[in-house]
Amino acid sequence: MSKNSSRPVGRHFLHIPGPTPLPDRVLRAMDTPIIDHRGPEFAKLAKNCLEGIKTIFKTTNPVVIYTATGTGAWEAALVNTLSPDDRVLMVETGQFATLWKTMAQKLGLRPDFIKTDWRIGADPAAIEDHLRKDKNKEIKAVCVLHNETSTGCLSPIAQIRKAIDAAGHPALFFVDTISSLASTDYRHDEWGVDVTIGGAQKGLMLPPGMSFNTVSDKAFAAAKSSQLTKSFWAWDDMLAMNKIGFFPYTPATQMLHGLSESIAMLHEEGLENVFARHHRLAEATRRAVRAWGLEIMCREAKYYSPTVTAVLLPDGHDADAFRNFALDTFNISYGSSFGHYAGKYFRIGHLGDVNEGMITGALAITEMALALAGIPHKKGGVQAALDYLIAAQESPARAAAE
Repeated sequence: MSKNSSRPVGRHFLHIPGPTPLPDRVLRAMDTPIIDHRGPEFAKLAKNCLEGIKTIFKTTNPVVIYTATGTGAWEAALVNTLSPDDRVLMVETGQFATLWKTMAQKLGLRPDFIKTDWRIGADPAAIEDHLRKDKNKEIKAVCVLHNETSTGCLSPIAQIRKAIDAAGHPALFFVDTISSLASTDYRHDEWGVDVTIGGAQKGLMLPPGMSFNTVSDKAFAAAKSSQLTKSFWAWDDMLAMNKIGFFPYTPATQMLHGLSESIAMLHEEGLENVFARHHRLAEATRRAVRAWGLEIMCREAKYYSPTVTAVLLPDGHDADAFRNFALDTFNISYGSSFGHYAGKYFRIGHLGDVNEGMITGALAITEMALALAGIPHKKGGVQAALDYLIAAQESPARAAAE
């Protein structure tokens, strides 16, 4: 797209970390006549989705499907299990962890907030130390984002589970997988998570407007004594109707058609292949950023996100201005920055139905935009990404070890 062009030419390069581009198969699956959401055809669709989504969360327990964005599923996790004035332990991994903390406060909960500089994921040792100090076991839940979308930091959920156990603490364990589900390995049952929160608009390749709670037996038990107010979010009403293939209110029927197709597509590719693809494209992106001489927001490799890379610009350069320039010049969208880092970084999303050609095209545009915008950088970022991706095709094991 040229500044002098009267219309955008070609497809828009959508490289925000969600919503992600919709695959044609999902669009076609949703492009159907509305069906009776109290009829047998719908019940068959709903049961297929309710069972199929379990395979993505890797659980045998029920998954509640909400007609809401992920923020709604956050609220559902809290109000179904907790009571007013309960303490919850949270970690300040970035903007979305902060928003979850604010929600908890608004609901009448008392968050303990482990501070960070937003450039790492949640540290299991810090969580364990905090829980050990809670001698009276007042903390009722530990709430962690698997992938902090605002900063590109991934938290080690299996290790955090071990940390909670090592502290001998009975707190429930809640995990937000909104920007990690169907993009990197996640195991609700095996990792001992009590409520997993998910969203449709990222790795599941659907429009916004659908979210999930995957619920453990321990969380169901806690729900029996929960005193926080709930109606729309109530698990018991949902599950009672789900058993016969229906919902207690009008569901998003077209989204369910899309979800059924998305689940089928993920399994056709193979979940392990999906995860490997995301990690491959993420590493290619990071190699480009390093070759440009720019800094990755996530400062420790063990926390690198497989779905989004946040790129810090040199001091004196406005990342929001750069994003606007790239959009106007090349019809590409990047993710914005937040909090005390506002204007300091932009985010390249590499999740969903994205392949090597798409990510290298986005990186080529980025290198051109950096040059035209006068951002100090070195040449060769795209070539570094290409070299890595070629090596990954020739020898996946060797590329992963480099």
